[in-house]
Amino acid sequence: MGVDNASGGPAGSLALLWGLHGRQRRRGRSDISVERIVAVAIEVADAEGLAAVSMRRIAEAVGVATMSLYSYVPGKNELVDLMLDHAYGEMSRPNEVPGGWRAKLELVARESWRLYRRHPWILQIPNGRVPLGPNAVAKYDYELRTVDGIGLSEIEMDSVVNLMVAHVESAARRWFEASQVEQNSGMTDQQWWAVNGPLLRNIIDESRFPHAARVGAVTGEAYGSAYEPEQAFEFGLGRVLDGIEVLVEQRAVSARLP
Repeated sequence: MGVDNASGGPAGSLALLWGLHGRQRRRGRSDISVERIVAVAIEVADAEGLAAVSMRRIAEAVGVATMSLYSYVPGKNELVDLMLDHAYGEMSRPNEVPGGWRAKLELVARESWRLYRRHPWILQIPNGRVPLGPNAVAKYDYELRTVDGIGLSEIEMDSVVNLMVAHVESAARRWFEASQVEQNSGMTDQQWWAVNGPLLRNIIDESRFPHAARVGAVTGEAYGSAYEPEQAFEFGLGRVLDGIEVLVEQRAVSARLP
C-alpha cells in the first residue's frame, strides 16, 4: 500500500470531521488549512472526478510539499471523508416548508438529486459506512424531521428515509453512468438513438418480442434515447412517495382502532 493511502482509521476521520484535534495551520502559511485543502480537492474532483484526487495533486494545487499535506490530513481516505461531509453541508435545510410531510420529503429528494448532479464524484466513493461528520449527522437529522410526528415508529422513520435516499442515489448513478458513456464515446444519447434507433426497429422481430418492440419504440421516440434520467427520477420519486403515503395512512387507521 502506497503512502497516498495512509489512513488514521475511522477514529482519525471522526477526529478531523468533528475538529477534535483542532484546525491545524503551519507557521508562515496562514492561507493553508484543512478547509482550504478540502475546497481545492472538491474543485479537482468536480472537474476531473474522484480518481484525480491524490495527496500529491492536492499538495501541488495548494502549493505545499506532499509530505507537508500529511500534517493537515493523514491520507486520501480521510480527505474524501472531509470532502463528502463538506458537500453535505451545502444542502438546504429550511425550517419551514409549505405542505405536509410529503412536500418536505420531496424537497429532501430534490436537494439530494441536485447535490449528486453538482458533485458527481460522490457517486464514485465506494459504498460502505458513511463518515458520521457533523454535516452527515445534520443531514440525517433533517431527513428524519420531515417524517416525524406522522405516526411512524423510529424504525419506520429510518426505513422511509433510507428508501428515499436509495431511490435518489440509484437514479443519480444511472444518470452519471450515462454521462460517462457520453463523455467517453463523444456521442450523446440522442445522437446514438438517431443512428441506432431505426436499425433496432428493423432488427427486433415484433412477433418474437412484441412488448419490447412496441414499448421500446414509443419510449425511444418520446425520449430521443433509450433512457431518460430525469424522467426516471421524477417517476420513481412519485411512486416512492405514493408508497410511503399508503404506509402513513395505514398507521393512521391503526391508531384510530380501539
